[in-house]
Amino acid sequence: MIKILLILAGGVLAISLLWRVSSNRWVLPCPSWLSWMIELDNPLAPVHKAQEIVKNLQISPGMNVLDVGCGPGRVTIPLAQAVGSKGRVMGVDLQAEMIEKARTKATQFGLQNIDFTQGYFDQLSLESHAFDRVLMVAVLGEIPNPEMTIHQAYKVLKSGGWLSISELIFDPHFQTKHTVRKLAEDAGFKELQAFGPWYAYTINFVKP
Repeated sequence: MIKILLILAGGVLAISLLWRVSSNRWVLPCPSWLSWMIELDNPLAPVHKAQEIVKNLQISPGMNVLDVGCGPGRVTIPLAQAVGSKGRVMGVDLQAEMIEKARTKATQFGLQNIDFTQGYFDQLSLESHAFDRVLMVAVLGEIPNPEMTIHQAYKVLKSGGWLSISELIFDPHFQTKHTVRKLAEDAGFKELQAFGPWYAYTINFVKP
């Protein structure tokens, strides 16, 4: 049994290293065939558990929430449950395969308050001042133009709305707190609260 666990751990490590090396040369989203890794809650990073991310967003029923880089829906599903039938969640992802996985999961949970959109978030024509929360979980480093992405988040958020950015050192595209804070502040956001250590954290910003 221990031998099998070591082999599995070695396989995961090898995949992570290959992904990290590739990410140093190209801006690559997590491939859909690795979606099972995204679904896992890392025990070394409790602040990154899906339920913890949602809790720290202080979601109220009826809110409109945007999940940028939603992937297979790890956080999208609990978000939709939190906003309730009178709220809406939009999940955006570049990969059709990821959206299909998230849509299938939403159907399994009987959720009808989620809309999915494929494409680059900063290139979408979205209504201004439409969302109460915008979140990006381990996705900012995968985006070719993070500055435009943060400005797009500012545009679509209501006044008083929150931008939430979560990063994890195990992600090949990991962004430091300093980088995230500078991007958000340059776009006009004010830091509201931060959770977790430097290697696994969430920072919430508010649009004045």
